[in-house]
Amino acid sequence: MCAMTLLEAALTVGIGLIAGILSGLFGIGGGTVMTPGLTALGAAPIVAVATPLPVILPTAMVGAFTYHRAGEVDLRAAGWISVPGAVAAAIGAALTRVIEPRLLLLATAALLGWQAVEILRGRSRPDLSGDRVIPAATLALVGVGAGLLSGLLGIGGGIIIVPALAAMLHMPLKRALGTSLVAVVVLVIPGTIVHAALGHLDWAVAGLLALGAIPGARIGATIALGTRERTLRLLVGSFLGIVAVVYAIEQIVELTSSK
Repeated sequence: MCAMTLLEAALTVGIGLIAGILSGLFGIGGGTVMTPGLTALGAAPIVAVATPLPVILPTAMVGAFTYHRAGEVDLRAAGWISVPGAVAAAIGAALTRVIEPRLLLLATAALLGWQAVEILRGRSRPDLSGDRVIPAATLALVGVGAGLLSGLLGIGGGIIIVPALAAMLHMPLKRALGTSLVAVVVLVIPGTIVHAALGHLDWAVAGLLALGAIPGARIGATIALGTRERTLRLLVGSFLGIVAVVYAIEQIVELTSSK
């Protein structure tokens, strides 16, 4: 981005704050807010996609630490998601020059819409702590999907991890949120390195985003931990549903207009 005005700098910090709150509240990295926000401020598309990645790292760490202190993190699950996910994230970032992400986003929107309905219907089991261990291969598959989207679209991957854990694999929602943030910390590292090597990052903008995002993540995680499961399920399911609809509409419009 070119030299920013004081207003644009303040708006960038505000975008970071909103993204941070949503990160802690919904177990995501925050790229779903930061990327369109930077685009609206005039950033080039690839810069808007890549620049949130280094911001997601400290933001997710703050949220993950808050959930971990409350006992709402499954470190085993986070580990199995993170390792293959990190490899997939590096591949996804490298493929940004050759893959058209529109169809991928449409498929993601359909998946998110379905998962949002499942979360709203309350399909997760009340507790997984004692009786059921999610297979490592299943967790690794979740990591690969989340990692590819993280690298390709400049998101943390939580938008895939949370519904996969909470709706498909029946992990309690708060634990799914905390586990997602731990995995996101790892997932954004390869994408950040690759995009930095390709010259896609605007570090000044990233710093401004981080000023808002880091405290925002603590606020969001604290709100989520103090919210009743049923209310939190309504919030998370509704958020994922809105993201699914926005993704779908944007990509359908772009595909239609490009013909």
